[in-house]
Amino acid sequence: MAVPAYLIVLAAVAVLVAAGLGVVGGLVVSRSRARTRRAAETRPGPTVAELLARLVRRSHSGLVVLNRFGDIVLANERAETLGVVVGARPDARVAAAAALISEGGVTTEIDLSPSTTVRRAPQSVVARIHALGDGFVVVDASDASDAVRLEAVRRDFVANVGHELKTPVGAMAVLAEAVLDAEDPDEVAHFAGKIFHESRRLGSLVTELIELSRLQGAERLPEPIPTDVDDVIDQAVGRARSSAETANTQLTLDGPSGLAAAGSRPLLITALANLLENAIAYSPAGSTVSVRRRRAAERIEISVTDRGIGIAPEHQERVFERFFRVDQARSRATGGTGLGLAIVKHVAANHGGDVRLWSEPGVGSTFTLRIPAAPETSRAAPTPAAPPAAARPPTPPAATPRPALPRPPAASPAASPATASSSATVGRDHAAALPGSPGGSP
Repeated sequence: MAVPAYLIVLAAVAVLVAAGLGVVGGLVVSRSRARTRRAAETRPGPTVAELLARLVRRSHSGLVVLNRFGDIVLANERAETLGVVVGARPDARVAAAAALISEGGVTTEIDLSPSTTVRRAPQSVVARIHALGDGFVVVDASDASDAVRLEAVRRDFVANVGHELKTPVGAMAVLAEAVLDAEDPDEVAHFAGKIFHESRRLGSLVTELIELSRLQGAERLPEPIPTDVDDVIDQAVGRARSSAETANTQLTLDGPSGLAAAGSRPLLITALANLLENAIAYSPAGSTVSVRRRRAAERIEISVTDRGIGIAPEHQERVFERFFRVDQARSRATGGTGLGLAIVKHVAANHGGDVRLWSEPGVGSTFTLRIPAAPETSRAAPTPAAPPAAARPPTPPAATPRPALPRPPAASPAASPATASSSATVGRDHAAALPGSPGGSP
């Protein structure tokens, strides 16, 4: 049956209408997207006022804007931290200076350092006050604590170095005059020996100053290499053996361990030799200085224990300072420079480790150098710790050539604070104590 012509026409019209609607819809969608894109491109960004507000809020300086009446127009949180703003009002010193500046005064600088010392709070604050015109002033305060601290350290260091250099130089000048006046060959030999001793002391001081300066400016070792711990100990003991023989002190070691540390062999030898020299210098004649090595978790620990005079708790945090000496007279007699333990501290820090101290007056001291273990060592089984010793570290028997190092004695729970031993840590871990010592982790 034939399809009527009018139906064919209607179908064609419907197809054309559908096609037209599709084209129109596409054009509408396309234009809508274009309008959205143009609107996004022309949307205004933050105003200058908004940017300035962000800058003030995020500034490391304390910023405050005051009007002619001394009211706060604008301030950031840092201004409160530095003490420029106290209780929503400007500090009295700031208000007085701002009043003068707003009346046509020149830019001035005032000290806002707190009168009392608060831990972790800025200790030195400097504020600069500038006029903005129309009676407005801006206060720009900054924390100068680090600069003041560094200046104090520099001043003390220069004074200490001058004193330490002056002492041997003055002694050599006096001894040289005595040699010139001496006629007896024995006197000449005696004074010459004294000059030689002072010259060696001066040389050691200069050498250690250079070493300390180099270590302080160095960063952590970029690529530590596996270093044989047994070899480091043998070399350090070899350096200290002459001093031990002169002081009539016995050096005892535990057995070889096969451990490897990640670090610099020369620096580790220097640090351990300094610990040994320090232990020998503060040990009585006929006593023993012991060296022990072990691995604890991912660290290599090398401990040096003496049975000397010990260190009082109030001095334990300071023994790693440059030129600090617990016993000035003993240090002068042994020719110490007061830099050995400072060098140890910086060597440990450069290796990413630390040095820990356990000490009790009248019993002795244990210095423990803790440095990262080499990767192959860190996967090995832990070295078992030595059992605790009695209340006082005993002198190893003469029949045992290489006894194990005793653990530092543990304080009795009933001991008074004056008699209990204490601990100090220098390096990355400032809060922990020597394992096995009072307050330390087991």
